[in-house]
Amino acid sequence: MKKILLATAMLALVGCGEKNYEPHALNEETDICQICQMTVAHQEFAGQIIEKNGDYEVFDDIGCLVEKLARDEQDEADVGAAFIKDAKTDEWINVFDATYLYDKEFWTPMNYGVLVFKDAADAEAYQADAGYGKLMKFDDLQDFKWGIHQ
Repeated sequence: MKKILLATAMLALVGCGEKNYEPHALNEETDICQICQMTVAHQEFAGQIIEKNGDYEVFDDIGCLVEKLARDEQDEADVGAAFIKDAKTDEWINVFDATYLYDKEFWTPMNYGVLVFKDAADAEAYQADAGYGKLMKFDDLQDFKWGIHQ
């Protein structure tokens, strides 16, 4: 009997573990950026915030996503995860762990000029090929004046 109770308790504790948040598939015909109200026509720049209750919001540019997080700073506890597309692989990656490359000459849907990479080496290679750009981390974006949004 003790073994059954112990097994039941262990299963209950496993169920209380950290929730795994996954990005949602986007529909460029119906998904609208929560900041600028534009459709997410260029999904290779898209981002999304997944709330702990399962709701999600989409964004057409990393700048819009960062602006939303800054506006809702008091609701940070509600954010389960935030994702953005990797500029090299087009895969969803964690916004907070990514490496960013900024230059006002980089084209992005809302002209923030920030490209996002999962691997710093990919961002550095892109920077070397382009011949310009400033490498940044997520924390650097908080008070940053980017592109035409200065």
